[in-house]
Amino acid sequence: MENKENLKENIKEPVSKKPDTNYKTLFSDARSCTVKILCRCERTDSYLDKLIDAEIKKNVLNDFDKSLLNEMAHGVIRWKRRLDWFLNGFYRGQYEKTLPEVKNALRVALYQILFLNKIPYSAAVNEAVEFIKKIHGDKHAAVVNGLLRTIIRTLDSLVWPTREIDEVNYLGIIQSHPNWMVRRWINRFGFDDAEKLCEANNRRPFLSLRANSLMITPDELAEHLKSRKINYRVSEHLDGYFSIKIMSKIYADEFFKKGYFSVQDVSAGFMARLLSPGENDYILDACAAPGGKTSQMAELMNNKGNILAVDKYLSRVETMNENLKRLGIENTKTLHDDINDSQSPELSEEMVGKFDKILLDVPCSGLGVLSKKPDIKWKRELEDIKKLQILQAEILENTVKYLKPGGVLVYSTCTTENEENADIVNAFLENHPEFKIDNAKNYVPENVVNEQGFIETFPHIHGIDGAFGARLIKTS
Repeated sequence: MENKENLKENIKEPVSKKPDTNYKTLFSDARSCTVKILCRCERTDSYLDKLIDAEIKKNVLNDFDKSLLNEMAHGVIRWKRRLDWFLNGFYRGQYEKTLPEVKNALRVALYQILFLNKIPYSAAVNEAVEFIKKIHGDKHAAVVNGLLRTIIRTLDSLVWPTREIDEVNYLGIIQSHPNWMVRRWINRFGFDDAEKLCEANNRRPFLSLRANSLMITPDELAEHLKSRKINYRVSEHLDGYFSIKIMSKIYADEFFKKGYFSVQDVSAGFMARLLSPGENDYILDACAAPGGKTSQMAELMNNKGNILAVDKYLSRVETMNENLKRLGIENTKTLHDDINDSQSPELSEEMVGKFDKILLDVPCSGLGVLSKKPDIKWKRELEDIKKLQILQAEILENTVKYLKPGGVLVYSTCTTENEENADIVNAFLENHPEFKIDNAKNYVPENVVNEQGFIETFPHIHGIDGAFGARLIKTS
């Protein structure tokens, strides 16, 4: 970290310059591209990862800049509320009315100052000032310059919010989560565990690799990772899983291209194990794309039996087809259709009562995967959970008719919220006495199974994504 006494000589004074109208030159480096991504993420429904991927494909960035862009974009979104608390306290005027590019340039610079020790303060400030000068002129550049300099000078004397006055607002600011989310977790878990959950959500995520048992053994994948000098950790929860640091290059790896492994969190891997697919089973994967659980089931079935993988969105079905082809999956047919459409011509009456097993991974709030997808924190609202409850119950009701007597259905989500998990299953069981719970501890490690026999994982307890899974048997 550079000496603060040298900041004045390192941080350049803004030189008068008119705004640049050349769009290509405005967004040509990691920091400016990050600002563009953040602005789009706020004003559209697009998810952060999709925006990052699109930007990297459009721009000729070197590997370092790609990595920096990814780090800054995720980091700013992850810590947005804490960054805004800083900036709002120093901004002269109404910070919330600041121009989007100015606000996000400030966030990007402050994120580097607070969280990226290897980047000099001067580089963070100067790049932000130069970018704003190009896009909005001298006046706004001077504001950015002055504000960031002031923050740097007072970093060691900042006064944080106090828990005693308002513990919800305190935790929301310090751990950068919306108050509605923090409040429900404090009410459910108590303050200490809610804080640990927020901390886990804010950790830089790791990537989980699953060896494709049709092509390779876990030991062979481990040897390959060693040969690539990729540090890994063997999963303590499931065989065949390896954790590595996030690496964009992993998708260009020869073994990935050949289908020797998939990228899948261990929490998702529990669901196929919970279904326990057999080589002679006829299986319906009802909300299947992008196909991670589908391919895992096919691998567990040794490419035998039959899987029908259905998804509502054509683009996701196309992605699933690509993934299944890469992995050498041959026992799966994909179908572009809506499992929740009772009038579907494809999912005909002939299929009712025909499937031995069904995997139903319903759309959910995604609050279990906030470390990987931090933008969900700011895109979700409390009302969304209530709406999703209705949708999840409908999908479950419309799906069970395809299960034969004696068959098995696994209901799963990637959220930690009871309303979308146990509440849905328990309400379903009340209306369907022909179904019973089959305890998940018979299929997965006991430490991820709750008292009711459901899979329930939490980032701060298990060190993996939050997820839920219930195995139900149709007795008649």
